[in-house]
Amino acid sequence: MGSSRRILGTVGLLSCLTLSALVPVADAAAPAPAPSAVRESPRVPFTQRYQAVQHGGVVRASNSSISCRSAESPQAEPCPEVQKGAAGVNGDFEMFYDEVDKDPDTYNSTRAELRVPQGAKVSYARLYWGGNLRVGEQKPPEDSGRVLVAEPGGAYKAVLADTVVGHHTDAGSDAYQASADVTPMVRKGGAGMWTVAQLNIAMGHSEVGAWGGWTLVVAYEHPQEPLRRISLWDGFESLAAGAGEAAGETVEIAGLNAPAGSAGRAGVVAYDGDRGTLGDSLTVTADSGRRISISDAENPFNDVMNSTITEFGRPSFVRQPEHMNNLGYDADVFDLSPALSGGARTLNFRFTGESQGQFLGVLFVQTDARR
Repeated sequence: MGSSRRILGTVGLLSCLTLSALVPVADAAAPAPAPSAVRESPRVPFTQRYQAVQHGGVVRASNSSISCRSAESPQAEPCPEVQKGAAGVNGDFEMFYDEVDKDPDTYNSTRAELRVPQGAKVSYARLYWGGNLRVGEQKPPEDSGRVLVAEPGGAYKAVLADTVVGHHTDAGSDAYQASADVTPMVRKGGAGMWTVAQLNIAMGHSEVGAWGGWTLVVAYEHPQEPLRRISLWDGFESLAAGAGEAAGETVEIAGLNAPAGSAGRAGVVAYDGDRGTLGDSLTVTADSGRRISISDAENPFNDVMNSTITEFGRPSFVRQPEHMNNLGYDADVFDLSPALSGGARTLNFRFTGESQGQFLGVLFVQTDARR
């Protein structure tokens, strides 16, 4: 992302849950919904999308949809080294779509493994996708509310956004996030490699850079797992460029009833965070008032949104392709246990932006619950 970007943001409330539309495979190449069919807002405040207390947990599959092709800046590391994990920002590269399905009718497609435990029942599943529509080209925003999804071993179906699409434009970027309830589809498709194609993202080169990807979040029940509280929040908020501590975003999750010594995890989806550009952080405060910095080996405390897809600091599922630096797309899961050492009824998650800003899209939390 380039230094010209100017974004602002706050956090509030959103509602509106509807059923997603799954278009049969025969209609997968049909035109996208008309502009009037896709409701947009430049800011979608965070609110709780799903919550349950059940024996089970939450898993996710995720991948970016675009990567570097060649360096445009003389200071940039070679593209292959950046894909392996070297520091690098998308605005320093010519960016081009990832394509793994060999289908001539798609121009981007990536896969990721969904690890639903054997014997589990899917209780809720939601697909999130988003990216930048303006780079070397301008993509039409009315196409943002539709992607193609293939379950393991299956054919593509069109999935349509079922709630407000966050769509934020500024001097440098044209950013969005869309989502849909795909619970019936995931119950049928189950564990394995999921493919998502035709994300509406722009390729090419600009100072801001190209970025985009998708994340499938799945809550499940399993009688042999501990009793847990699962909470899924989403929205589309911009973390102000160079905001620092004073202008961060806070999401409060109440009613946890987590006992002392509980295990827990928190997952975050964010857009346009740069590996090696410092200043972004994630902290969690429990009832005691003690604030814990959330980080791990791959996500330092001052560069936590750094274009990685990890769980507790390491890869946790198969992806195709499997870039370590995803150049503007983050979908990480962090260990929450240090914040739960004294128990918690409420957790406050606070995000601050790096020097060039970024977008926040999803937060999901799993904690142990009292019996």
